[in-house]
Formats: sequence, C-alpha cells, structure tokens
Amino acid sequence: MTSPSGREVALAVIRSVLTVVLLLLVYAALPLRTADGDGAWLLFLVGLPALVAVIVWQLRAIVEARHPALRAVEAFATAIPLYLLLFAATYVLLSAAHPGTFTTPLTRIDAVYFTMTVFATVGFGDIAAVSQTGRVLVTLQMVGNLLVLGLLVRTFLEAVRRGQRRRQGS
Repeated sequence: MTSPSGREVALAVIRSVLTVVLLLLVYAALPLRTADGDGAWLLFLVGLPALVAVIVWQLRAIVEARHPALRAVEAFATAIPLYLLLFAATYVLLSAAHPGTFTTPLTRIDAVYFTMTVFATVGFGDIAAVSQTGRVLVTLQMVGNLLVLGLLVRTFLEAVRRGQRRRQGS
C-alpha cells in the first residue's frame, strides 16, 4: 500500500477547506425565516436523515478510497460542519419564531457560536436555552455530540481500516 503524495494530501486539505467554506456559504444563504416554530423542527427532522445519508455515503467513500485515511479527513470536513450547522440553523429558526427561547435573540453568527460552545462543552453562559423546547433541542445536541465524538469517530476509523485491508488485498 502506497502512502499519499504531498500533492494528494494538499488536494485533500484544499477540498476539506472548500467544503467547510461551501457549507458556511449555504448556511449564510438559507432563508431562515418562519412565522412559527414548526420550521425549526421541520428543518431538524429533514436535516437529520440527510446528515445520516451523507455519513453513510462518506463511509462507503472511505472504504473504497485509494487512501482511506485521507478520505476520512475529508469526510470529517463534511460531516462535522454539516452537523453543527444543522443545529445552528435550527436554533436561528427557533429563536426567530419564539424570541424567548434563548436568553438573547440569535443571529446566524450567534447560533454558530452557541452551537460551538455546546459542542466544545465550554458553555460560557452568555447564551442559554430558557424555554422547554430550546432545552430539549440543546439536550439533543449534547447527546448527538457524544454520538458524533464517539460513534462517528470510531465508525470512520473502522471504515479506514476496512479500506486499507481492501487495498492490501487487491
């Protein structure tokens, strides 16, 4: 099995950065306005299966890749930001529909910041969910964080191992 060349590593890093930038641009362009909180739950309930589909697709791509570990880096550059931006967009919609959900109304940047503080388990306390709906959603993110950090990492690493075994066998 050959190691990736410097060019292949550079291209993987560039693709990863461009993926994150593209996801941020899509997040910035999404029409996140709704008259009621149903839009937040609809986005979340549609976005979650879409995220799972992307992860499944990424797992297959890792196993079939010429350099599975390199492909796993790209998969993380897609899955993690997509996961975080799904919560951020949901928080923006929920905050707009129900201004008392958080201690302050959330802009898109506020929502990304809040999502990151929850993900990193920092929780500065400057923004907090105060409604029951907000707390349920934040709790779902916390549980999801544990799954992402544990299960997703382990699953991606297993896909890398399988891909490496597949490459060695061929």
